[in-house]
Amino acid sequence: MENVAYMNLAEKQVTMNNPISTRYLTKSRYKIGMECPTKLFYTGKKKEYANSKQSDPFMEALAEGGYQVGELAKRYYPEGQEIEWNDHEDAEAQTNELLKNDRVTIFEAAIRYENLFILIDILVKNGNRFDLIEVKSKSFDTNKTASFFGKKGGLKPDWKPYLEDVAFQNYVLAGKFPEASIKNFLMMADKNAKCATNGLNQKFRITRDANNRKGVAVHNSLSDEDLEHWVLTQVSVDEAVRVIQDNVSETDRSFAEEIRYLSDAYEKDEKIAPRIGRKCKQCEFVCSDAESSNGLKSGFKECWSEALGWEDKDFDNPNLLDIWKLDYRIRDKLFAEGKIKLADITEADLNVKDAGKPGLSRSERQWCQVKKFQDGDTTRHFDAQGFKEEMQSWTFPLHFIDFENATVALPFSKGRKPYEVIAFQFSHHIVHENGDIEHAGQYININQAVFPNIEFLRELKAQLGKDEGTIFRYAPHENTVLNTISRQLEEMVEQESDHDELIEFINGITYLKQNNKVIRKGSRDMIDMLELVKRYYFDPQMKGSNSLKVVLPAILNSSRFLQEKYKHPIYGAESEISSHNFPTGWTWVEIADGIVKDPYKKLPKLFEDVTEAEMDLLSQEDELNNGGAAMTSYAKLQFEEISDDEKESLKNGLLRYCELDTLAMVMVFEAWREWVR
Repeated sequence: MENVAYMNLAEKQVTMNNPISTRYLTKSRYKIGMECPTKLFYTGKKKEYANSKQSDPFMEALAEGGYQVGELAKRYYPEGQEIEWNDHEDAEAQTNELLKNDRVTIFEAAIRYENLFILIDILVKNGNRFDLIEVKSKSFDTNKTASFFGKKGGLKPDWKPYLEDVAFQNYVLAGKFPEASIKNFLMMADKNAKCATNGLNQKFRITRDANNRKGVAVHNSLSDEDLEHWVLTQVSVDEAVRVIQDNVSETDRSFAEEIRYLSDAYEKDEKIAPRIGRKCKQCEFVCSDAESSNGLKSGFKECWSEALGWEDKDFDNPNLLDIWKLDYRIRDKLFAEGKIKLADITEADLNVKDAGKPGLSRSERQWCQVKKFQDGDTTRHFDAQGFKEEMQSWTFPLHFIDFENATVALPFSKGRKPYEVIAFQFSHHIVHENGDIEHAGQYININQAVFPNIEFLRELKAQLGKDEGTIFRYAPHENTVLNTISRQLEEMVEQESDHDELIEFINGITYLKQNNKVIRKGSRDMIDMLELVKRYYFDPQMKGSNSLKVVLPAILNSSRFLQEKYKHPIYGAESEISSHNFPTGWTWVEIADGIVKDPYKKLPKLFEDVTEAEMDLLSQEDELNNGGAAMTSYAKLQFEEISDDEKESLKNGLLRYCELDTLAMVMVFEAWREWVR
């Protein structure tokens, strides 16, 4: 038996977007306004403006851990009463009725003050005191001194949106109850809390009803023991709220004046004049060609057209936002000077400096990107000599590996902590010295309630331990995952029988940093292909990205060798190049109108209900974001009620995507080796 608590987000969103209703500034709207005031004009107009963050049942899978955390938080307050959502007025009426009690705990308490409206996750009233508790799926390290402020006194950027959220709710609640004493809290996953029981995660399952409403099904086996030792922690943020509310904005408005400014503009549906800058790089109101053909508009283009007087043709060429990893101070300076187009930027603007080692420095690479555009040069940059010298230190056979992992807020098993790394998949290709290639192995474990890391590590060790060949990864991700598993091994109360051998294996193929200094480096430390790309290779087709999923199409379009080789059906189960997941005679290169089709577009869709734009968003990959599509697939398999056929389809999709990731690394290497011969 299960008790299902449905997330009525869709109904709330419809009501909030209804032009007949009062246009309240809610906490989500306030957050948007703090990011960029002009966005308030575009938000909620899904039939008029494209929005990559538009609420979608599938895209919300990325935040499903947040749903679980929210429902668990309520279970810590068994006396709490939930507001049943119909509309603003009804929710407010229910809340006001409950607040007539001297003591009461309310979930989703609806509070309105003037034209401001909030839903408080957990509101505890005790006489004249209110505890305002905002539940977030973010993790918190209780072993460190709680500080939300940087060395210079300002709010830390990664905490600022969460704290501003609470400060806004505090303002509305205080406006409604000016005589009340309000204490403010964030409730988050405690990174150091060990789960006392098995299967906590599985007792909070994501479900959907016939109307596609998403809910959390709480199994009736949830016990007092599950709830006795909290895996969430409640942290006071009173000081941060005070600092935020005492602060004056960049426009010299007080906190209260800023809220009034935003709320009045939103209520009247008036556009606040755009102020363009580096924040525009994260704008969600960008319109794809497909969306434009369907009649949607781009808020991003409207802003830039109004601020800069640009016409459509001005957006055809790259601009300041497209420069790879440009220091924010330089970017801000160039925006202030009006140097927006790459055509206007000089070498001096980028403060170009030599790397002091073979290959391009970051600033040299940035200038390479700008200069090639200015010169109309579409050819690649490749430092053949630098790469050749690197290659001389490698030992064949070469191993190319890629990991997929997930982090979940609620642990799967006893003794595990929130947001521990779960390594559930890897792929492994080998290149032999004579040029032979094989998909040498793989691993996947998507079973529910299983902590696969030790089995994952043993299989990786078995596959990589057959020789002393050089190992390649793409970005620091694999190094970080292995060091995390090493810590997990050390923390185990009952050590594995092969504990020492596993630790020795990890130490041998990784490095470890402390205070930005390398304190350990294995004799077989993995080579980071991303670093090789940054230093030795640039193609204008890559623009400002070094993602493997961008590098692969670029290199396929510039390498005749790869085109000639992979246009033939040489890949697959019993083909010239073996595969664990592709049929015999698979062809990777297809050319149409002189352009090689992106190999990732040849794979079957992981999710049938996802648009191509959404899949591209999930598949974006760099040093900080690795494999969003794979993590989302794993979340679906763990949290949602899906059929056996869908499970099998997702598993097969994961295997193919991961295999292509390591094959992509092989193809990059093949092209480079051909260019230095």
